[in-house]
Amino acid sequence: MGMTEEEKKYKGIIWTLSIIIPIAVAALFGINLKRMGFDVEPLGFLPPIYATINGLTAVLLVVAVAAIKRGNAKLHENLIKLCMVCSSLFLVMYVAYHMTSESTSYGGEGMIRTVYFFILITHIILSVIIIPFVLFTFVRGIAGAYERHKKLARITYPMWLYVAVTGVIVYLMISPYYTH
Repeated sequence: MGMTEEEKKYKGIIWTLSIIIPIAVAALFGINLKRMGFDVEPLGFLPPIYATINGLTAVLLVVAVAAIKRGNAKLHENLIKLCMVCSSLFLVMYVAYHMTSESTSYGGEGMIRTVYFFILITHIILSVIIIPFVLFTFVRGIAGAYERHKKLARITYPMWLYVAVTGVIVYLMISPYYTH
């Protein structure tokens, strides 16, 4: 079965967002308003909030999958929409934090440093890769292309869950090194 009309309608938007979002985040990540002379307060309170949002996203994803396995499609859909809102909120807070605060260097040494950077790098790479997967999976679901939705969701779900969980792990590993 080919793409539905709804999928075709959103295809260009999804690919555009999948390119623009990582580029915008990378560009904004390099902008520090304080260093540019703006009188802004560092938003150092945000990391535990956006880490909690990542954790909440992970829990909601697991509950959403459980809901669909029990046949509760409406709950599944609502939870996935909430996951998308949470991921969007995370992104806004993450960028806001980095635009107003100095980056924190990881201070761990030895093997734990290697583990930290492995988790961080895989988290970052998958957080970029996941964007079109989430959006296409979502559109397939709302378009009623359930078999194609289910097939793609089998790839999307573990990646999204990994990004959400490793976001929390990265925060927990670096939080002792924050200076505020």
